[in-house]
Amino acid sequence: MKIFKFIVSEEDPKRLGPFLSKKKLSKQAIVNAKHNGGMLLVNHRRRFTNFTLKVGDEVLFVMGKEKVNNFLKASNKSVKIVLETDNYLVINKPAAVLSIPSRYEDKDAVVNRVMGYFAKKKSSEQAFLKPHIVTRLDRDTSGLVLVGKNAVAHSKFSELKKDVFVKEYHAIVHGNFNSEHQKGLITAPIGKIDDSVKRYVTPNGQKSVTQYEVLAQKDDASLVKLRLFTGRTHQIRVHMAHIGHPLFGDKLYGSVDNFTRQALNCSHLSFPDPFTDEKVTVEIDDPEDMAHL
Repeated sequence: MKIFKFIVSEEDPKRLGPFLSKKKLSKQAIVNAKHNGGMLLVNHRRRFTNFTLKVGDEVLFVMGKEKVNNFLKASNKSVKIVLETDNYLVINKPAAVLSIPSRYEDKDAVVNRVMGYFAKKKSSEQAFLKPHIVTRLDRDTSGLVLVGKNAVAHSKFSELKKDVFVKEYHAIVHGNFNSEHQKGLITAPIGKIDDSVKRYVTPNGQKSVTQYEVLAQKDDASLVKLRLFTGRTHQIRVHMAHIGHPLFGDKLYGSVDNFTRQALNCSHLSFPDPFTDEKVTVEIDDPEDMAHL
């Protein structure tokens, strides 16, 4: 059973409901605590959300069970865990795996694999674990994905400003860059023109900002480090194709080669831990297929 402890300060709201909301607990999490096996305790006595608090009171939020989606099934396939805390995981997602299940593929996304990992935990806490994807990747992009273990973690991460998440990628692109363009900032707006999945650089698109730096070049191919400052669909793929350097394997945006998926890996992820305020940084090497390329 997951328990969160808070001490009421002078600046905090003095009603229990607003107090819990300020602590980034969602309304649904509070409802679950009241009705699905959890508890709201003030100085070890059960209280309702309209209870009046005093400075120094100890508030215990005992998380309830989350609603189960009976259509989602756990997968027994392995999940590569890079970092695990009591409230979240950072995993290394392989290419060809969805982050979340789709209508047509619902048996082996990251969510299903993490469900399988939780199911193998032989502890009373298992019933209170449910994967919540915080940062997702396209199916054919490999690399780091942040997964909350419960609704409270998901709510706290959702409250963080997007600019505190630093996601850096490695991509292998066609062509070489001249000495004057080894690094730069791409600010071309991205939007949809038709009903296809493809995105375009268009004056009527949404603001899109990508920073890039060339790490190595050889044989008409370049290894590039990229950081996203906005989160548009296919942003890296669109921007790199826009400046004349489509990713290897990215046939949707003009690449002609034999690589079997877009050569893109989320290699760096950093963010403030919303439970401790400490900065968390995770880095991984590129996968074998990209290293070989």
